[in-house]
Amino acid sequence: MTVIPLFDTVVLPNVLFYFKREYLESMRAVPASEQEPALFLVLKEPRDRADMRAEDFYPLALIGRVERIDDDSIGVRSLRRVSLDDLRVTPLRFEANVSDRPFTADITEEQIRGRFEKTKRHFLQFIKQFPWGVWLRGLVQQWHDFGDMICAMAPHLGMSSVDKYHLLEIDSLAGQTQAIEEAINEFMEITELSAAAEDEQKQAHEKIYRESSLKKQIEYLQRMLDEMHPESVTDVRRFEQKIAEAGMSETARREAEKVLNRMRQEGSESHEYGMLYDYLDFLTSLSWKKNPGTAPNLQRAQEILDRDHYGLEKVKDRIIQHLAVMALNRRQSGSILLFVGAPGTGKTSICQSIAEALSRPYARISLGGIRDEAEIRGHRRTYIGAMPGRIMEGIKRSGGSNPVMVLDEVDKLCSDLHGDPSSALLEVLDPEQNATFTDHYLNVPYDLSDVVFICTANTTDSIPEPLLNRMEVIPFRGYTAVEKFYIARQHLLPKAMEKTGLKTRNLKVTDDAIRLIISDYTAEGGVRGLKKQLETLCRVAAVKLVRGEQKSVTVSAKRLPEFLERRHAPRENVLVPKAPGVVNGLAWTAAGGETLFIETALVGSEKGLVVTGQLGDVMKESVRLALTLVRELYPAESEALSHRELHLHIPAGATPKDGPSAGITMTVALASLLTGQPVRADLAMTGEISLRGNLLPIGGLPEKLMAAQRAGIRTVIIPAANVPDLEEVAAEVRGKLEILPLETVREALDAALPADNTQKKETGI
Repeated sequence: MTVIPLFDTVVLPNVLFYFKREYLESMRAVPASEQEPALFLVLKEPRDRADMRAEDFYPLALIGRVERIDDDSIGVRSLRRVSLDDLRVTPLRFEANVSDRPFTADITEEQIRGRFEKTKRHFLQFIKQFPWGVWLRGLVQQWHDFGDMICAMAPHLGMSSVDKYHLLEIDSLAGQTQAIEEAINEFMEITELSAAAEDEQKQAHEKIYRESSLKKQIEYLQRMLDEMHPESVTDVRRFEQKIAEAGMSETARREAEKVLNRMRQEGSESHEYGMLYDYLDFLTSLSWKKNPGTAPNLQRAQEILDRDHYGLEKVKDRIIQHLAVMALNRRQSGSILLFVGAPGTGKTSICQSIAEALSRPYARISLGGIRDEAEIRGHRRTYIGAMPGRIMEGIKRSGGSNPVMVLDEVDKLCSDLHGDPSSALLEVLDPEQNATFTDHYLNVPYDLSDVVFICTANTTDSIPEPLLNRMEVIPFRGYTAVEKFYIARQHLLPKAMEKTGLKTRNLKVTDDAIRLIISDYTAEGGVRGLKKQLETLCRVAAVKLVRGEQKSVTVSAKRLPEFLERRHAPRENVLVPKAPGVVNGLAWTAAGGETLFIETALVGSEKGLVVTGQLGDVMKESVRLALTLVRELYPAESEALSHRELHLHIPAGATPKDGPSAGITMTVALASLLTGQPVRADLAMTGEISLRGNLLPIGGLPEKLMAAQRAGIRTVIIPAANVPDLEEVAAEVRGKLEILPLETVREALDAALPADNTQKKETGI
């Protein structure tokens, strides 16, 4: 008997199987003659003939016989199922006892034939819709039963080897027929769905390819027309290209395409065409692509800051710290910097150095006098003459998405019925919100999170608290005389000469002349006035050179009156000996520190109090407080106040003044008036007073001490609580002043009016 091992094959009774002779030879199962019995064994897993063991086979097999032997193939028909009993496998032969395993006849032959014919007709109808159905139709016509059908289709059904064996081991004819029908129907359903999906995918791809091809042809033809007739290139075509290349966000791109379609429909003759054109022109001119940038180089940044600005060491240190945080985070982070100081102290110019150090574009926005919220957020496009806000205008001018943007004069924002611009700035300067800043004109979000915002102001008093909380204040103290000299020599004078076209061979300014300009021709915390004086000097020198009066001009201290018109000469006003009741005070202003006088006098014959000099409410309260303290400390001398009018005046009368820091100055002035003891001309003081006679701390001490040093003051009385603020004062200033930190009004009076000073002046009491 020929034994043929099979794997992953549907084997059913009454099916003619054809085997390649090579396969049977490899299985050592080549029959000797036709009509020879054959045994089909079913393998559980693929095995070579030499490796086969009894446990590798399923316990159910088929008996058949050899019907045809050709040169290259052999036909073997299966006949009936058998159970294997005691299977033995050796390298040379198979031995087994078999017993018949008939089917349960629970369905008639007619029923099986009817179901087969129905399934066959259904299958023939099914294959007509496929190109491969043409050659398969002839094969289907040769099928006589379910066995032929399932065996022929088995390789295409996606059944596992276990499923194929399961068809053999079903004992019920009805169950086997049902299983075969389900396998064939499942094949037809899956094939039909796969074909439909493939056809749909093919149609989608063909549509995409066709659309892409048409677009390329249109673009090619349009490009050829544009080259032949450049004047005919329409605005719509240009904006299509700019939108495609802009790298906008998805929201911005949809809005741009929406406006572009409207522009295309309206036509160039429409009255709205200009508005649509301006909007698209602005939108596509913005930089939408993220610039990764490079990490700040702290060494290079320090060199640039030192090159462009003399002094300001603490300011530079804080800027370097800010850049270091940016370098670690690889993005803009940390607080918004607010530079606060007098005009001319370098707030705006140092921002340009920061932009250069970061290799970023620079944009400056002046906020002084802005009172309309739309100046920040922009106007909605429904209004005639609508424009974007200044923030987005600055982004456009900078040409990048991550500029260093300076919001200049943020303390001079105003608010009225048009809104509060400072409130609009809250979103701009908040790192948690500005990633989706929406300008009313654009109406699409724009990411401002990469912008380095720096604000400048002369004072923080007028900045709203919510806005101030979002910023870190960095004070810019005024410059000392030495610092001004080096700034003038290294920066201001070379720039002034370059501006006027002068060369170093044409003009020489001596060091003494520069120092005299600083001391006698300017009185300021910054260097803006010094810059103007040097520019004036260069212009006068240019006139002399152009007229041929001199080939080379040397400006010495003696020749300064030829070039500069007048001196401010603050020392003559401050250091002149004063009558009792006149005291030097110190004040802080947005322009820096200043010296001021407190003047008092007793006049008339009726008691009362007159205060002049445009004093604010707080300062008027300080006058009342000082008068109460003097009455208590000098009861005898205060009797004159019961029948004389007291007049207190603070020059200059046209300048508004307010604040509590002149309290001690007023007290000393009143005590000096009542006691008749004059106060030294080189003594100045500042400090708030309390009703208990304490000296309370004040602000702006560094600026006030610089003003005292510029005016020639030698001794300054300050509150003891302000001693820590002396660290902010330049060593040059501290070295030229005797600073007396005191805790009480009594101590200040003792220092200003010594007990051994018996000199009396006529007071008219």
